[in-house]
Amino acid sequence: MEDRKLKHYIFITLKGMAMGIAELVPGVSGGTIAFVTGIYEEFITSINNVNLKTLNVLKQEGFKQFWQKLNGNFLVALLVGMMISIFSLSKVIAWLLEEHPIPTWAFFFGLVLASVIFVAKSINKWNFLAIFLFIIGTASAFFITTLPPSTSSGSLPFIFFSGAIAICAMVLPGISGSFILVLLGSYKTVLEAVNDKEISIIATFAFGAVFGLLSFARILKWMFTNYKDATLAILTGFILGSLNKIWPWKNVIEIIQIGKKEIIIDENISPFAFTGNNQLTFAIVAAIIGFSLIFILEKSASKK
Repeated sequence: MEDRKLKHYIFITLKGMAMGIAELVPGVSGGTIAFVTGIYEEFITSINNVNLKTLNVLKQEGFKQFWQKLNGNFLVALLVGMMISIFSLSKVIAWLLEEHPIPTWAFFFGLVLASVIFVAKSINKWNFLAIFLFIIGTASAFFITTLPPSTSSGSLPFIFFSGAIAICAMVLPGISGSFILVLLGSYKTVLEAVNDKEISIIATFAFGAVFGLLSFARILKWMFTNYKDATLAILTGFILGSLNKIWPWKNVIEIIQIGKKEIIIDENISPFAFTGNNQLTFAIVAAIIGFSLIFILEKSASKK
């Protein structure tokens, strides 16, 4: 990758923080933020470099060449940013979603809506195939957001599978990994395993996540290299379809208690049909801020 100075890695860390914030919000993917900040393809390529061939470089040419081949500085800067957000802002995001849900969801709705436009602009040619794949992506993501949570399965092969699928969703713009875990019914199992320090389940989930990440990154890299417009069309559809999950005004149908966590089953309603304080003005302002932020990020990412 290109030579970078300290200030460049600081910006990468900030982008990692933005990805971390997105992953804290159910229904918003860090992959979306990676795309609009201009680091998505490098992120996928860097993950794809984690393989036996790169390990051979360590053995034959030394750590310096290995680290350069791995693009280690980039990955560390990004990971540090994500960890900063996850550990320092998780309570803030949780508080906002609890105390001011409508403006908070409206902000993310505007942000993701602008992401649809941003990714669509990256497609060089909108032909029949691109339009067809866009529709397929949109319908698939919308359908996923309407699925009810599954009953939990604690078998280790299923936990491995859950880790692999969830991490793919985390990398893919659109649907968040935590939401996929809820759909698969593994959310409770993994959460309780973390709380109870059940090493076998945690390790199985982690191995599944690593397997999913490395294999999925390889597929995405191949798709970007050979079918970039088609891949972007699918991703645009995924992001558009995911908007159903983060619509600010919802009517709660059922609350499922899972340990100390609550899984809320709800449906989207019109802001004018919302019986509580709908905070329409605040929501519109928050959505505009979120929408504008994507294009601010786009301009900053396009500057050398």
